[in-house]
Amino acid sequence: MATEKLAVTRATFDEVILPVYAPAQFVPVKGKGSRIWDQQGKEYIDFSGGIAVTALGHCHPALVEALKTQGETLWHTSNVLTNEPALRLASKLINATFADRVFFANSGAEANEAAFKLARYYASQRHSPYKSKIIAFHNAFHGRTLFTVSVGGQPKYSDGFGPKPADIVHVPFNDLAAVKAVIDDHTCAIVVEPIQGEGGVVPATREFMQGLRQLCDEHDALLVLDEVQSGMGRSGKLFAYEHYGVQPDILTSAKALGGGFPVSAMLTTNEIASVMAPGVHGTTYGGNPLACAVAEAALDIINTPEVLDGVAARRQLFVDALQGLNAQRDLFSDIRGKGLLIGAALKPQYADRARDILNAAAAEGVMVLVAGHGVMRFAPSLVIEPADIAEGMARFAAAVEKVLG
Repeated sequence: MATEKLAVTRATFDEVILPVYAPAQFVPVKGKGSRIWDQQGKEYIDFSGGIAVTALGHCHPALVEALKTQGETLWHTSNVLTNEPALRLASKLINATFADRVFFANSGAEANEAAFKLARYYASQRHSPYKSKIIAFHNAFHGRTLFTVSVGGQPKYSDGFGPKPADIVHVPFNDLAAVKAVIDDHTCAIVVEPIQGEGGVVPATREFMQGLRQLCDEHDALLVLDEVQSGMGRSGKLFAYEHYGVQPDILTSAKALGGGFPVSAMLTTNEIASVMAPGVHGTTYGGNPLACAVAEAALDIINTPEVLDGVAARRQLFVDALQGLNAQRDLFSDIRGKGLLIGAALKPQYADRARDILNAAAAEGVMVLVAGHGVMRFAPSLVIEPADIAEGMARFAAAVEKVLG
């Protein structure tokens, strides 16, 4: 007997969902490429990408086919067993990066949790149980578990939940002198986003990243790169660390890894992985065949010259449109980021209007994001059509006009 579909609206959210989000007033029901449609049939151009997740747009045929095929084959095994999609995906990630070993989980927070635990565990096993200090950065974001939110440098997300994990030190981002002032032989790791996402789309400088690598080497500390948002082609390289001429010891990936299907990965070397043993860490759904099959399909498409090389051209279309709008309205103080992770920082007099612009953009039929204070963030599909960029930016300009007059 068919199950009757329950009618729901945006008002249903306020009745049934924990109030930790403030979603838009429309409810999307269908997506294709870089466009989605809501319950009323209104169309939107998607410049948000599910916050840098749908790197190949909505319902990409290769990902849909991978999900359908795997869905008719094998859904779940648990880690009492392994499975072919997980082994193939791990092998391809290793072949494409510095890494020798992979750990799969379900979200960026879980991948980062595993990374931070591994960094401390490695230090305790190879050096000293007192070598536990983690150096992280103000305005960073690494997830919502208690450990990851504590490493993230934003008290608004970590205060009020009781005692925080100890021995975590925060210093200003892109300030190598500040890192030098706090690093010592008790430091087990430096944790950094190559491009701070939630902190305002701020890229690390080359000097900063290379300096962190050198400091880690000098103090037997691990360089942990959080590429949850900046990875999987977002910067124009498969991972952003490739821009900097440095090699991490541990790297995390999620968001675009599954193209919209929940999956994450922690990558590391044989030496660091060697301290782990069965039971030291784990997860029920990590390496799930459905997730890994979809992620493999996404990786096969993203890690190609045509997609990666196309990121720079698409970025330029966005930058040209933003600069044109800026020439008319003197709106932005900076247009920054790498690849298709773009931050347009509003001038101080407009910074408090970022959320108003976001809402007006939705009303005009284009989805954008806000990052940090007063920064409009664009994280569209890596294969978004140029015509969608042009139309979406015209809608964005109309939204700005409505908000600022």
